[in-house]
Amino acid sequence: MKNNLQKDRHWVVSWLFIGLVMVFFQIVIGGVTRLTGSGLSITRWDIVTGIIPPLNMDQWQEAFKLYQQTPQYLKINEGMELSRFKFIFFWEYFHRLWARTMGFIFIIPFVVFLIRGSLKKETIRRLGVVVGLAAVAAIFGWIMVASGLINRPWVNAYKLTIHLSLGISLFIFLFYTWQKEKGIEPLQEYGDWKKVIHTFIGLAIIQVCFGGFVSGMKSAMNYPTWPRMNADWIPSIVFDTSHWNMEALLLYDSAGFMPALVQVIHRFLAYGIFIYALVFLWRWMRKERKEIHWLAFVLLGIIILQMVLGILTLLGSIGHIPVLTGVLHQGLGILFLTFLFYFKFRSK
Repeated sequence: MKNNLQKDRHWVVSWLFIGLVMVFFQIVIGGVTRLTGSGLSITRWDIVTGIIPPLNMDQWQEAFKLYQQTPQYLKINEGMELSRFKFIFFWEYFHRLWARTMGFIFIIPFVVFLIRGSLKKETIRRLGVVVGLAAVAAIFGWIMVASGLINRPWVNAYKLTIHLSLGISLFIFLFYTWQKEKGIEPLQEYGDWKKVIHTFIGLAIIQVCFGGFVSGMKSAMNYPTWPRMNADWIPSIVFDTSHWNMEALLLYDSAGFMPALVQVIHRFLAYGIFIYALVFLWRWMRKERKEIHWLAFVLLGIIILQMVLGILTLLGSIGHIPVLTGVLHQGLGILFLTFLFYFKFRSK
């Protein structure tokens, strides 16, 4: 069996990479599901029987009838035709089916590799963390959906952010596992860069979380302008101390305070990260050898593109949030955070 460690290494690395790609697209499909308003179209969480979609008109009518009892239909989509329901049903169904497919693609090869002795002990431990994160993300996905089936016509923004954060954590940890299985080699010493890289990662994590809040609260629709937020750089409601309380924090959809606040933080944090990246690039170019200058340029390029996509998403958020730029903005945000961790992984 020990011989299989090296013999099957290529297959294990390829398997992990396929899983990595599937997790990334699961998050992207989740973004499409959210932006098309599809996440609440399936009101039941049937792990096994949920694999089979409605197959005839009676089943479609039954599924549609269940949706018609939800706050989203009653408050926003009343009068929706069955054809439109089938469209939003498709994205939520596709999102769940993709998750189930990932489970099969992971479990079957995992059992085979385990029997053959193709996995190192540390790899098995890391994959245990991956399974744990996937399970918690799936459970929280249903908790998130359930939050939009009672009273609110949308899922809770805080639960959505936790679900998104768990998905991204799963992706990054699987990326780390894949890198370790490949045999990661350091590109440069940490040296003076340890605090810089950790600060970068911390800022990016906070920014991604506030991106989740912005998305869940649909605050882009309140301020679809740039560089100002409608007529102001910072809306006056943010400075109104009467809104700084727990009620405004939790009941964000009944007032405009939290959507304004998270939008302000998300925008100005983006400016701060951009300036930080410029300073980092200047220092990196001065201190590091030419062979690894590309790391800082790629990092800055991702940040600039991410800001452009964010601005385009804002400007297009009149009446609804544009799906294409919104999904690209989310996807690139994941890659930005992953690249920072790659930076860390490739450093001693």
